[in-house]
Amino acid sequence: MKCAVTFVLLVLAGTCRAGDVQVIEQIVAKVNNEIVTKGELDKTLRDATAELKKQQLPQDRVKEFLKEASANVLREKIDQMLLVQKGKELSIDVDSDVSKRLAQLQVEAKRMGNCPDCDDPDKFQTYIRQGTGMSFEDFKQQMKDNFITGEVVRREVGSRISISKAEQMKYYEEHKNEFTREEQVLLREILISTEGKDAKGIAAAEKKAKDLSTRARKGENFGKLAHDNSDSETARDDGEIQRPFKRADLDLKKELADIVFAQSKGYVTEPFKQPNGFLILKVEEHYTQGLQPFESVQNEVMEKIYMPRMQPKLREYLTKLRNEAFLEIRAGYVDTGAAPGKDTSWRDPAKLTPQTVTKQEVAMHVRRRRLLFMVPVPGTSKSPRSWTTAPETNQPSAPSAKPDQPKPGSAQK
Repeated sequence: MKCAVTFVLLVLAGTCRAGDVQVIEQIVAKVNNEIVTKGELDKTLRDATAELKKQQLPQDRVKEFLKEASANVLREKIDQMLLVQKGKELSIDVDSDVSKRLAQLQVEAKRMGNCPDCDDPDKFQTYIRQGTGMSFEDFKQQMKDNFITGEVVRREVGSRISISKAEQMKYYEEHKNEFTREEQVLLREILISTEGKDAKGIAAAEKKAKDLSTRARKGENFGKLAHDNSDSETARDDGEIQRPFKRADLDLKKELADIVFAQSKGYVTEPFKQPNGFLILKVEEHYTQGLQPFESVQNEVMEKIYMPRMQPKLREYLTKLRNEAFLEIRAGYVDTGAAPGKDTSWRDPAKLTPQTVTKQEVAMHVRRRRLLFMVPVPGTSKSPRSWTTAPETNQPSAPSAKPDQPKPGSAQK
């Protein structure tokens, strides 16, 4: 009978003849008490390929992205595992964030009509499985890991990057060309869809849109109104349209351009009738033509300084985590974020030489233990004779393992 070996039982490979071993899943790397498998890396690359195809990029760009992804896929996996492990060590709790995000997804799926029965947990889980290709528990765990990763990076790296007001002003003065621009507006939106609705449904949509516009004009949080009510994909970002618009960008909607470019920051429009529904806009920022004042672009200045500092600091931190970790990487695989000088060579359990002791060494070990029983404990009244009545064993005690250090040759999950 063949000796089938899964990645969980790989350590048992040493008990089978080499010709009888069938590897069902290959371990690529060991990261502290967890493992990375070839199947996980392959799936990551398949998902990246599918995502690139959706974007309909030129073929040469797709090849370039996939080449980079293939080179760094193990690094990215190890990075995340180390950050998640650090998050657990720091007792970071993101359960409330995960629950909140799942609730948001339920609301969005129902509002967009993708999952009308998403109030039913079973229906929602089916919707997630069909949309992501993974089990609901795996999806939830992935979300949790992402939240933990982000929080560790924020605490351990981002919070330690300090940018003074003087540095911000210096950057602004030296890069004024980056903040000299045409007149632009940054907008948020709420869309109340009329697609597939009859006259009665359209009238109800218009009434809802007018009500939301009135509430926003009276001071209610526009982002929250957008998140809870908008049928646009921007609802997940509280209605924010990520890029600013020049007047020319809105030429096909001249009515919109004439209104929003005539208004200042904070203005909320009446609903506009569009082919797909009723649209409400809020002017989030209104940039006049020419050099923008420092105050209006301060957040942009901060980001331009922060991001170039963040990446090397993050890589420095991940190198530190690697130096502190137990790492083994199988030959043929490369961690492009490897810590210089750290030995991560793979130790095949099937090739480890068993350690042996002689009968004389065992006898001496037992003899030493018996002699120790004759030594009185300082501060006690017991006589040496009383110590000889303690239970003894003829088996030598196993040497204690160092904390968090796996035994040689053991597979870890």
